[in-house]
Amino acid sequence: MQLEAVKTVNGAVLVLAGAGTGKTRVLTSRVAYIVSNEIADISRILAVTFTNKAANEMKERVVSMLEGSYSNLHHYSEGIWIGTFHSLALRIIRPYHEKFGRSARFSIVDGDDQLRIIKKILKDTKIDDKKYTPKSMAYYINKWKDLLHSAEIAKKIAKKFTNEEIAARVYDIYTDVLISLDAIDFGDILYYCMEIFKSNKEILNYYQEKFKYIMVDEYQDTNTIQYIWLRSLSMSHGNICCVGDDDQSIYSWRGADIDNILKFEDDFKNTKVIRLEQNYRSTGNILNTANGLISNNIGRMKKSLWTESENGLPVFIKSLINPYEEAFFISNLIINKNKNGIKYEDMAILVRTAFQTRVFEDRFLILGIPYKIIGGLRFYDRKEVKDAIAYIRLVVNINDGVAFERIVNSPKRGIGVVSINKFYSISKEKNISLTDAARIVCPTKLSDFFALIEKWRDLSETLAPYELMKVILEESGYTESLRIRNTVEDDGRIETLNELVNSLKNFDNIIEFLDYIGLVLDNAEQVGTDKITISTIHAAKGLEYQTVFIPGFEENIMPHQKAIEEKGDLGIEEERRLCYVAITRAKKETYITFCNSRNGFFSNHYYDITSLRTSPSRFLRDLPKSSTKIL
Repeated sequence: MQLEAVKTVNGAVLVLAGAGTGKTRVLTSRVAYIVSNEIADISRILAVTFTNKAANEMKERVVSMLEGSYSNLHHYSEGIWIGTFHSLALRIIRPYHEKFGRSARFSIVDGDDQLRIIKKILKDTKIDDKKYTPKSMAYYINKWKDLLHSAEIAKKIAKKFTNEEIAARVYDIYTDVLISLDAIDFGDILYYCMEIFKSNKEILNYYQEKFKYIMVDEYQDTNTIQYIWLRSLSMSHGNICCVGDDDQSIYSWRGADIDNILKFEDDFKNTKVIRLEQNYRSTGNILNTANGLISNNIGRMKKSLWTESENGLPVFIKSLINPYEEAFFISNLIINKNKNGIKYEDMAILVRTAFQTRVFEDRFLILGIPYKIIGGLRFYDRKEVKDAIAYIRLVVNINDGVAFERIVNSPKRGIGVVSINKFYSISKEKNISLTDAARIVCPTKLSDFFALIEKWRDLSETLAPYELMKVILEESGYTESLRIRNTVEDDGRIETLNELVNSLKNFDNIIEFLDYIGLVLDNAEQVGTDKITISTIHAAKGLEYQTVFIPGFEENIMPHQKAIEEKGDLGIEEERRLCYVAITRAKKETYITFCNSRNGFFSNHYYDITSLRTSPSRFLRDLPKSSTKIL
């Protein structure tokens, strides 16, 4: 089937490549086949990937495969069109800069620059940036660009008296600001490319003729504008080969549209569908478990992974009392496996949400198990955790200048860099603490802030540490600022803060907690490369390990409550695909665990610390008994 995918070069081809079936090899071999058989020059092939790393790997493999049979290849380095959507579209639009009002040397602003520009627009137009945050405004602007909506269209379709209406106004001003800065943002790259194609048929015709063969990796992750861009370029000849796996479509929150792959046969005439189902990674029992799970999804193109390898061990399922017992059970397994010759780097813990990592990190630090986090920071290195700890530090010691500087304007209290510099100047001049200097410089602006610190200090004498943290996070306005922004990232931060509150139940007083944190941070740096991986499932896609642990197999975590609330059955199907991705990361062993009780992280109040009875994930019913074993 791989060979068929490589040699079927003409017309529309959809390669449904299951996990571990060698799709990268197919793509690179396909490019090499077309070039080495003189079907087309390499400069007439467009190969699109999603990451620079994947693009570079593909380019290196193609060059390696063609060396010797294509002696002039290195002279064609500029003519090799293998890259990400944005890098390739940027190459196309550079020569036509005047058509979107930029000079030949226009710059590209990154995400941070975009937020800074939007923040200034909000300030200049006197729009409340607490209610209408730069992040929320950027979210709408980027979404509209991905849907090919101009600022004028956005103003027409935005719902009245909502954040959308404000964002449309900001979008209009933001567009003019970028022109004045001779800059574009990432969303503009494909947006302007499509604008050029729509208004200049001769340019579109040129690139349609130039790229006789188009290949796309991870097609299930494409969004609206990427889909339209690919269709536009392939329309004249129809030679497009898309490789993807609808069962691994897990990025809808980033704009990915699974319908792009599900409707491929409707969009491209006479499509040939080739299924890569032989898996070269996992044992039979792991694949049978994954197949049984994903077969319950309705919105999918049917395929079933198989292997010539042995069935191996069953997928183990274990019920535990609470998250601490779960961490204890998994960490003991890891230690035993390591003693029996399995390297730490060959094992991974894959979690649904970032807050789950805390109990494992604490346990690993106690036991001296080296670990690394993929797709995020260590629990105690996350901004929201450091901010919360800084509040506690200030309650304990009002003269803690480092903690004060960190949170005096978090959430925003109108204290900027200029004010902080004044605090330092007065502190040095009068030989007083930074907080005393702040009282002198901003006596009115910070009066409520210092009053709260004093109140919390009094409460610390009577409240348990976790109760005090709940009060601080609510009364400071910190969690409220995250709720107002209401982004996916901020929802994750709220979950993380709730887990921090949960962790404080293990301490009798806040001094004991701060001493522990000091030791944790001191021991956090670990030398060597042999480390176990802790990763979210989203970040682990494309990776593989000998042994995989999947904790938190419970309702409200897997599937996640928010996915169910926002998307209903579609959300449940995407959550099931996440499970499928997690299980298929394993080569030889998979352990699935769930808890009978967990602190109320999913409460609407976010800080309901009561230990709640939990239900096993509905997905456990999807796992076939023949390939699983309950421990």
